[in-house]
Amino acid sequence: MGPAAGLAALLAVLALRAGDPAGAAARGDTFSALTSVARALGPERRLLTLLRRYLRGEEARLRDLTRFYDKVLSLHEDSATPVSNPLLAFTLIKRLQSDWRNVVHSLEASENIRALKDGYEKVEQDLPAFEDLEGAARALMRLQDVYMLNVKGLARGVFQRVAGSAVTDLYSPRRLFSLTADDCFQVGKVAYDMGDYYHAIPWLEEAVSLFRGSYGDWKTEDEASLEDALDHLAFAYFQAGNVSCALSLSREFLLYSPDNKRMARNVLKYEKLLAESPNQVVAEAVIQRPNVPHLQTRDTYEGLCQTLGSQPTHYQIPSLYCSYETNSSPYLLLQPVRKEVIHLEPYVVLYHDFVNDVEAQKIRGLAEPWLQRSVVASGEKQLPVEYRISKSAWLKDTVDPLLVTLDHRIGALTGLDVQPPYAEYLQVVNYGIGGHYEPHFDHATSPTSPLYRMKSGNRVATFMIYLSSVEAGGATAFIYANFSVPVVKVSGGLLMLGCLCPVPAPCTSGFLLPRACGP
Repeated sequence: MGPAAGLAALLAVLALRAGDPAGAAARGDTFSALTSVARALGPERRLLTLLRRYLRGEEARLRDLTRFYDKVLSLHEDSATPVSNPLLAFTLIKRLQSDWRNVVHSLEASENIRALKDGYEKVEQDLPAFEDLEGAARALMRLQDVYMLNVKGLARGVFQRVAGSAVTDLYSPRRLFSLTADDCFQVGKVAYDMGDYYHAIPWLEEAVSLFRGSYGDWKTEDEASLEDALDHLAFAYFQAGNVSCALSLSREFLLYSPDNKRMARNVLKYEKLLAESPNQVVAEAVIQRPNVPHLQTRDTYEGLCQTLGSQPTHYQIPSLYCSYETNSSPYLLLQPVRKEVIHLEPYVVLYHDFVNDVEAQKIRGLAEPWLQRSVVASGEKQLPVEYRISKSAWLKDTVDPLLVTLDHRIGALTGLDVQPPYAEYLQVVNYGIGGHYEPHFDHATSPTSPLYRMKSGNRVATFMIYLSSVEAGGATAFIYANFSVPVVKVSGGLLMLGCLCPVPAPCTSGFLLPRACGP
């Protein structure tokens, strides 16, 4: 019996006695005889029994809240805890969007709890929305796909490759952070709600496994239970064509909730289907990974995100070289730039140490207040899309003298006029959990594009600067040239065509500074 139920039972007993005339007369005469006093010990023992149940429920609730408090506090006390770990980032968003709400609204309305609720409601508008939880879950699935990560490993906090992968493990966080059954359920449910059973099944399988191991140990902040996970997993298997698994999981569900009529009907339905098609008993679900958006180059793109592709080494091709570059500019005579030719067609050059740490930090600070969800051109409109996950801000050179200096440096190095309208303003891009930009052209490919109506014309070059590094993953991939350039902190590149691989990095890392130039 929970604390609220215990208190309700206690109040119900008192109300019953107050409404009983015979009981009222007996209470009125209790003091007049010791025998009546002795008889009063019986009702008090019953009240003590109710009160003991209530206190035990309260103690259990406080132990549960203390466990939740200690769990979250330990994360805040560890100053070395990297938010760049996508599992940590996902669970942070989940705690703020879901767990804290479940904890706060599970408490009784005492004075202290009322104050806690009032405080929660004051900050509620600043907390992540449900859409953030969905986005974080999709980011974990994206990392799972692009880097071929094992779901069971992710649930344990380990970024393991799937069996048979030739690529080494992606990431070794300084501190392992495992996911709970409810965490895994929420990821699986996001996929389930999208009809994506390819991702839903392994995450729900892991949720079921973890819920089974802790069955009966209810956590206040959890939204789901073993029954919820079994319910969703059974239907996911049915939709995937594995009726046998759907039947087995539905029967297990009925062990915990035998009165559920809907699940009982499902069991009869699955039994009938298997009786009509006995081959279904041994059928295994072969679920195709969804290709959304539809990318013909997805396999190439993801392969390049994992490796450098076919990028040749410098000693094999003499035209690929390293040098100190001045571009015959007086501006660079005393401080030439370290140049590395990466590729010839398209022409891609990497300039090492193009900006220093202080400059990179200042540019990030200037952009941070203005960061908004990145968009792409869709006809005459600019829209956020799932294939570009980041925030960006445009900075004019009037914002700070540093930007003027940076413009001069880029212009001297490239020989291009980087002042509007011949070039766009500096754009600072910050990638979040599993942030990415799928294969795309930086230049306009349709004559109807608004770029053609601008005075600067179409884009001919992009100059990018990595303003921060990432702990793992991350690259600029050139899918048709079949090579990729990994993230190199505070370096710049003159890029003609590229796309960005997802990086397990939070909003405090993964900054880029693209500069697109016209003719």
